[in-house]
Amino acid sequence: MANTDLRQLITEYMNEQKLMQLATLSADGAPWVCSVWFAFDDDLNIYFFSATNRQHSQEIEKDSRVAGAMAKPHTVADTPRAIQFKGKAVKLTNEDDIAHARSVYEGRIFDAKNIDELMVNSERPHVFYKITPSKFVMFDAVNFPDNSRREYIPI
Repeated sequence: MANTDLRQLITEYMNEQKLMQLATLSADGAPWVCSVWFAFDDDLNIYFFSATNRQHSQEIEKDSRVAGAMAKPHTVADTPRAIQFKGKAVKLTNEDDIAHARSVYEGRIFDAKNIDELMVNSERPHVFYKITPSKFVMFDAVNFPDNSRREYIPI
């Protein structure tokens, strides 16, 4: 399968999902996994919106390395499909970057009013994070019934 076809499959699959599992690393190297709502742009950058006092948010401040998975709910009878990725995550502080993240997130996950309220929440202020994936791995027995591993490296 051509790289462009694999990229298209990843895009289609991510369009069908809204929740991902995100793994971060603590200062002592211990992994942590959480679930976050996500959106993505045409370059396959992944965006999520989270409270700054959450464990994963605090860990990203110290170590930008992340990994994640997006999987549809399955039963044992279903043919499994999922995407895993690894990359770097950063908290967005530049207004143009925040506006871009908001443009792909708003409407897909929360509406503008919810985002505005969460951003100014004094107890749990939310910010946008951007993940720049360095590798995607597809687990897709629908399109690859031989169960071979399919990797995509974004350019």
